[in-house]
Amino acid sequence: MKLIKTLISAVLLLPVGLGQVAGASTDEVDPDKASPGIDYDVIAKVGDQKIHFSEINVAMNSSAIVGVSIPALGTPDRDTARITLLDRFVSANLLYLDAIKQGTDKEPAYQKAVTRFSDALLAGLYRKHIQAGEISVSKEEIEAWYKQNVSADTKELNDDVILQIESKLRRQKLHDRIASADASLRDDVKVVVYPENLDIKGDAERASDTPLATVGDETITWGEISDRIITAGKGTTIADPLAFEDTARRDALEREIDQRILVQKARLAGLEQDPTYQKRLREYSKTLLIVQHREKLAKQWQPNDEEITAWYEQNRKRFVVPEARKIQMVVLGSKDEAESIKAKIDAGEITLYQAARDYSKAANADQNLGDVGWINQGDMVSMLDKAIFALEPGILSDPIESPAGWHLVKVVEINDAKYTDITDMTTRKLTMRDYMHSKQDQYTAELRKNSFPVEVYQDRLIQLAQSEADMVKTLAKQSHEPGSVTQKRVEELNKLFKPRS
Repeated sequence: MKLIKTLISAVLLLPVGLGQVAGASTDEVDPDKASPGIDYDVIAKVGDQKIHFSEINVAMNSSAIVGVSIPALGTPDRDTARITLLDRFVSANLLYLDAIKQGTDKEPAYQKAVTRFSDALLAGLYRKHIQAGEISVSKEEIEAWYKQNVSADTKELNDDVILQIESKLRRQKLHDRIASADASLRDDVKVVVYPENLDIKGDAERASDTPLATVGDETITWGEISDRIITAGKGTTIADPLAFEDTARRDALEREIDQRILVQKARLAGLEQDPTYQKRLREYSKTLLIVQHREKLAKQWQPNDEEITAWYEQNRKRFVVPEARKIQMVVLGSKDEAESIKAKIDAGEITLYQAARDYSKAANADQNLGDVGWINQGDMVSMLDKAIFALEPGILSDPIESPAGWHLVKVVEINDAKYTDITDMTTRKLTMRDYMHSKQDQYTAELRKNSFPVEVYQDRLIQLAQSEADMVKTLAKQSHEPGSVTQKRVEELNKLFKPRS
């Protein structure tokens, strides 16, 4: 694990404020000797927030992690990606704690979004666990369906067919059960709707506390669901100009009423204590708070035109992709020789490829035949660079002198420089993103320094990474042993590919 030790050490030596992990500590806890109270999976803490080795791995295996590939288990690339993600998790947790400190979690937009997510989760759980529950399919039902719908002459009732029929019957039973439950959903709940408060004409003046319906003891107000009501109406007429907007709005309200009933029933059934519900709600609430807090901060950091232009000029080298040219080149010992070879090429006596093969003193010229490939402006010595980037494509140059000799050059293809003008929209977006990332790094560095302590349990991280690498080695070794699952699969594949006699 030398690599991961080096990576962590290098990261920890960087100045705090560059978006990197800081405040590392060692933890000599042996996983085999750890007491029940120790959460050995924790590899870092930010304030009171724990970062787990397992959640880093989950993130690393997710294609949604932009900018980080999915490296193979037990490889050095995985260690590098793990450190990169650990840094991101530290920064995210710093922003989360800062959001709570600033009261972002008390803002109506945040609380409204969390409530909606919670309601959707509870409604889904109620349907799954209470309305649907366990659905069984008997052997008699399978046989009856088979006799009624399948001819024994065309398909034998084997294990595969039984599984297919069972799955089909299970889906149909689920559909019927949900439909029956929905039909009786409101039987024991008093629902009152106020259609006059849903009139499109009153949208602009309607107060947010205007009741749209009551569901049992709960009131659904205009402020709670106005965005969904309006979106449903507008969306329906966009999809079908002949549709009635007011009908779509009423349908949206009816769906909201049904969901509120499901949520009420879910709470009565104690589904708020369901571990899956609690875990998903925690994850969503935390992620949403970080996103909304970051957006709030970004508005404060928004630069004016002069600031973004100044940032571009100060960091120009980071943005500009220089012009690149694909070239062929022959390197000769003297100007006279270069002029002689050029004359032969111009006269059609030899090609540039032949000249490179037979006369060039450049390394490997007899193999690459003068194909140098792509070079960026500024890669060559100044006199050669200047001449190459002044050439027209397809024209063989006059002899060009450099410390390496005399060059004959032809430009085969050109890729223009990119991001050279801050007034270009793409360049401006690139610069803005870089500016905002820098602002966030500076901000989280200050949080780390002055507001919330960050601890990284270096030894624990190394031990867990080593355990993962050891596991991969063991599995790889086992896969080559006679009788292993892998060997059996290889044998089966070989049989499939073996030519028939």
